[in-house]
Amino acid sequence: MTSLITDAFTALGDSQRVTLAVIPEDELVAQFSNLGLAYRQWALSYPQRYHLIFGTPIPGYQASPDRTVPAAAWALQPLIMTLQALFMAGKLQVEAGVAMTPKLRSMLEAWQAFGAQADVEVLYLALVVWNRVHGMVFLEISQQYPSFITDAGEIFRREIENMIHQYIKGE
Repeated sequence: MTSLITDAFTALGDSQRVTLAVIPEDELVAQFSNLGLAYRQWALSYPQRYHLIFGTPIPGYQASPDRTVPAAAWALQPLIMTLQALFMAGKLQVEAGVAMTPKLRSMLEAWQAFGAQADVEVLYLALVVWNRVHGMVFLEISQQYPSFITDAGEIFRREIENMIHQYIKGE
């Protein structure tokens, strides 16, 4: 089971890297947008794999974090790298109306110690963006939208645009 989980995370991460490989490095907004769209497309193409890594846990099964955490990090790293590049370019809106608590900062610094090479504000934003994207994708592949929502992709695309306007300066 652990091998299936790590394979799924790796495949998701690989798909994210393929997405970035075809977009010029200086087109960071396009990278951000296309990463979100590719995340959704991978989940729609492989719903069983998506549910395996993000769905209901298998009763009594505990995956080995030594194997699954690096694979999960592989899947999230392209988003972190893109957000960090935006941050370094001065284009990422990280100022928040609420200060980061010492406990949250400590958790994000622990993530840095684990190998996440990004500013703590970037890591926080990566988690927020992933939560937003993941929530919409999970609702869609779990068929949880109301029946009158006939194209969840429209909601998804608009939310990606909302995040661009919210988090990327000048967009």
